[in-house]
Amino acid sequence: MAISYLDAALAVFGLYVLKKWLTRPAAPLPPGPRAYPLIENLLDMPSSQEWLTFTKWGEKYGDMVSVSVFGQRMLILNSSKVAFEMLDKKSSIYSDRPVMHMGGELCGWKDTLALVPYGERFRNYRKYFHQTIGSGSAMSAFYPVEEEETRGFVRRVLECPEGLAEHVRRTAGAIILRISHGYHIKEHDDPFVQLADLATEQFSLSTAPGGFLVNIIPALRHVPEWFPGAGFHSIAKSWKKTLHEMADGPHKYVKQQLASGTAEPSLTSRLLSENVELTSEREHEIKWSAASMYSGGADTTVSSIYSFFLAMVLFPETMTKAQSELDSVVGDERWPCFDDRARLPYTNALVMEVLRWHAVTPTGVPHTVIEDDIHDGYFIPKGTMVITNIWKMLHDERVYRDPFRFNPERFLGANPEPNPLDVCFGFGRRICPGRVLAEASVFITCAMTLATCDIRKCKDDKGAVVNVVYEQTTGTISHPKQFKCSITPRSAKVLDLVNSEEV
Repeated sequence: MAISYLDAALAVFGLYVLKKWLTRPAAPLPPGPRAYPLIENLLDMPSSQEWLTFTKWGEKYGDMVSVSVFGQRMLILNSSKVAFEMLDKKSSIYSDRPVMHMGGELCGWKDTLALVPYGERFRNYRKYFHQTIGSGSAMSAFYPVEEEETRGFVRRVLECPEGLAEHVRRTAGAIILRISHGYHIKEHDDPFVQLADLATEQFSLSTAPGGFLVNIIPALRHVPEWFPGAGFHSIAKSWKKTLHEMADGPHKYVKQQLASGTAEPSLTSRLLSENVELTSEREHEIKWSAASMYSGGADTTVSSIYSFFLAMVLFPETMTKAQSELDSVVGDERWPCFDDRARLPYTNALVMEVLRWHAVTPTGVPHTVIEDDIHDGYFIPKGTMVITNIWKMLHDERVYRDPFRFNPERFLGANPEPNPLDVCFGFGRRICPGRVLAEASVFITCAMTLATCDIRKCKDDKGAVVNVVYEQTTGTISHPKQFKCSITPRSAKVLDLVNSEEV
């Protein structure tokens, strides 16, 4: 008896259903917005300030939200509790990075610690970081550098308050380049600082979840450059050139200094001087780990310190309390220093609040799961891109009372709120290895600035107070948008200290 077309069609359909049934996941995917055929959640993906959209999804679907675009599964975590359970406790399978086709592959950031795949090179980078700035004892060797550069920062701010943003960038670059390459920057328009600023801005844009469509649809990387809509290829070429100039210039500088016997202690000079064969692979790791340190440290610290000044303008009562504590411990005849830190609980709490109130990396840098997992009853497929909504975690009303208010006292007393440093620097084996340096830089800047300066709202030409609003930029690294303020010396005695030969 001949088989009809209908019988054949039914048989094929039955095999398809059987295959789907046999290969169905052992648990459901986490909930999320409804997906459409083929494009799935493409139209749902935000193109700017992704953390706000992810927060709305969290309010609707829960702390784990699942979306997919052309087969790339993404998991958004809106709770620090869930992030710790997955990325810390299961770090062996949640520590890889996704292939970021614009930022990582086309622009070249895959050579840096931020995007290097989990493996031997990743472990070597982190080892170099840890040996240099990974602990309080290691970091203490660079405290004199931090204090020297920050004293100069305060002097420049008081001489030219309107150049605050530029002064913050210059000082952050000066500190990190001293540590990574033993390089003293020029007073104005230093080429290495300018390269780092430009490259990190490009990193932020090229790796943002909604920044470039090629990050979501990898097949677009094969579209020829001349094809309409493929302008990202020319952008990537330009940005890759910037990145390589940023890595090569300081590295060559250290090699020249070593050859002449004038190199200062730094991560690069120490590693290049070790009695170890300098293979091409080892030199690659030294160059790019140092580039990772100064590119990553410069821009993130800039964001935190600039947000500190904004917070002092918007919440002047916290400035007054910190100044009172500094006056009682330090006085007005010397600069605060790292040795004072143990006796400055309110100032330390203020630093913690700076890092909580403004999330420098609102959505972190994505992780990738390397094998199927079931978590809290939900199926997480291998290859899922895991995005941590750090902004939400630091503004979670379940964790922080009145989270949009800048309030250092939340970390003091008998029942302090959770330490934001456990969240703002990332999770698991991908936690930021420069966190000790970052916190130290923010602390000494806050202490020295508050001991010597008053930060207030400024007035316009007609004497009216200029209103200040907190807004932040889009990107993997987010900054407060520029604002105006008044920065003045607290007293004539303090001004003498600032202008003394100590600086």
